[in-house]
Amino acid sequence: MHDSSELNESVRQAVINYSDSLIKIAFAYLKNVADAEEVAQDVFLAYLQTAPDFKSSEHEKAWLIRTAINKSKNMLKTGWFRSRTPLPDNLTYLPQEEYTILQAVLSLEPKYRIPIHLHYYEGYSLEEIAEILHAKPATVGTWLARGRKQLKGVIGGL
Repeated sequence: MHDSSELNESVRQAVINYSDSLIKIAFAYLKNVADAEEVAQDVFLAYLQTAPDFKSSEHEKAWLIRTAINKSKNMLKTGWFRSRTPLPDNLTYLPQEEYTILQAVLSLEPKYRIPIHLHYYEGYSLEEIAEILHAKPATVGTWLARGRKQLKGVIGGL
């Protein structure tokens, strides 16, 4: 168990190290920057409230990502969220090719979109993604393959 100052320092370091990743993961679910930022804040609040004891920085990051995924899924289930159209309109600053690829990734259903994000944008291996998503590596491999195939269809058709 952490004392209060240790916990505060751990959370502060986690915010510095993982905020961008958590926002990107939540954005992959929610397709809205403000909602993704809210999820990231909720994740760090949960960290403060539960004060988990991590074995390593990898364990800490995996817990944060899993929590961000769960909070994103919960947000998607709320009635007010389903009634809106959270399409990103503030990404036009990206180079056209990156914007096109991001739009294609965001068009995938979450079971393909999230593994693709974790693999290509966060650099996780198939086994690490399987652990984070509580799935078998073979299943994650299938999701990645199907997601890539769908992406080729979407991007190839542009």
